[in-house]
Amino acid sequence: MSMRLSTVILPIYRWTEGRKVWEGAEELGFHAAYTYDHLSWRTFRDGPWYGAIPTLTAAAGVTSTIRLGTMVTSPNFRHPVTLAKELMTLDDVSDGRVTLGIGSGGTGFDALVLGQEEWSPRERADRFAEFVELLDRLLTQGDITFGGSYYSAVEARNIPGCVQTPRLPFAVAATGPRGMRLAAKYGQAWVTTGDPALYETGTPEESLAAIRGQIERLGSALRDAAREPAGVPKVLLTGFTPDRAAPFSSLDAFVDFAGRHAEAGIDEIVVHWPIPDSDFGYDHAIFEQIAIEAPGQLG
Repeated sequence: MSMRLSTVILPIYRWTEGRKVWEGAEELGFHAAYTYDHLSWRTFRDGPWYGAIPTLTAAAGVTSTIRLGTMVTSPNFRHPVTLAKELMTLDDVSDGRVTLGIGSGGTGFDALVLGQEEWSPRERADRFAEFVELLDRLLTQGDITFGGSYYSAVEARNIPGCVQTPRLPFAVAATGPRGMRLAAKYGQAWVTTGDPALYETGTPEESLAAIRGQIERLGSALRDAAREPAGVPKVLLTGFTPDRAAPFSSLDAFVDFAGRHAEAGIDEIVVHWPIPDSDFGYDHAIFEQIAIEAPGQLG
């Protein structure tokens, strides 16, 4: 499988401007354009921030070939029943171009904004497992009644179902054993940001070794689930490894970065659309050069 290059566009633009960004992502030839599914996020909390599903629906209307998706959705403020209906509709509007990036979520704004107490790591993992199971059933079966510890559905219907069959693909973000098993059971792709523990004090070499170890553990989980590891794409969301912005200093720097991760087993690299005066304040001309030229150099 050749290396795919995708982008993630933060939902910070009024649509008069955002439309041009999403159209630009398609024109640059990216494999996919994702957006964050948060209610607010980090240093962007006090600035413009729009909803993921409406943004993707609008993007579907102004593009025709690029894949679209979330990077990633979580149970923090979502319920599988309502989310499934929105995803089925988005898949229809986009004519089957949607990938659902999905993860367990984390602490912070999304975890507290509805007034709930912060979930323990174990509860978060339990909720994630139940969330993914129910969402899978809602998107593949026409009539679902489900009673779980955290989520329920009573005669929930999603007719006519997704354009993509048996449902739109899940790209499961996971690094722990339980998450890896979920990815192996339900995922059509797997997502990592690397090892968060290495972001502040680790080295690029240590990060690469950690990612290689994650891929090996995913492979074991896939084989345990009687699936071929090579058939499940491995996706790296950049910006959260010790490399930081260094790969975006030049085309050669990016090709070197991407090539080393391809050798480790990564199949798709997701880069942030440049945002001035932020952690993603890359030079736009270099970013465009990377989008246009790097895939050909990576094979």
